[in-house]
Amino acid sequence: MNPQERDLMQQHVVHIRSYFESGSVLAFGPVLAPEGSFGMAILNVPDLSAAQNILETDPSVVAGLNRFEIYPMHLGGAQGARESS
Repeated sequence: MNPQERDLMQQHVVHIRSYFESGSVLAFGPVLAPEGSFGMAILNVPDLSAAQNILETDPSVVAGLNRFEIYPMHLGGAQGARESS
């Protein structure tokens, strides 16, 4: 990653974290897939338009470094993080 990409990724994290702190993003982070890593976020938004707004205004997307896909999910259940023993 070059310095410009690193800066954009830092801006990306700040952007997503702000939505995490407000409750619109429930979880986010990198997925380390064998074919190549990518990011994933689980959003808690009222509609597709709200999801698109979060992602389209991400500085890394605006700059063309990242792209996104949206897939609706019907939540069957969820738990908070558990402490390690």
